[in-house]
Amino acid sequence: MPAETHVEGDPIGRDEVLALVRDRLADILEIDPSEIGEGDSFADDLDADSLALIELVEAIEEELAERSVGFRIEDEVLEDLKTVRDAVDYVSSRLG
Repeated sequence: MPAETHVEGDPIGRDEVLALVRDRLADILEIDPSEIGEGDSFADDLDADSLALIELVEAIEEELAERSVGFRIEDEVLEDLKTVRDAVDYVSSRLG
């Protein structure tokens, strides 16, 4: 892994990424994390607007900054993240 994108520590598994996304999204939307399914659409199932998604991205970036230097979710990628699974898959692939 390139030094500029990795900090020593335990690798983050997909399940941990899912838990992170669920927890942060639940805080933003003020719902219980158990109400968030991996296949849920941000807009259709969770009523998350674009501001909520931006807050989610910022929370994920902040959380992962300690483990992966310079971790960012690019603005143009945000448009492609339609479901919780999309977000988890994207973050996992960037960390992998």
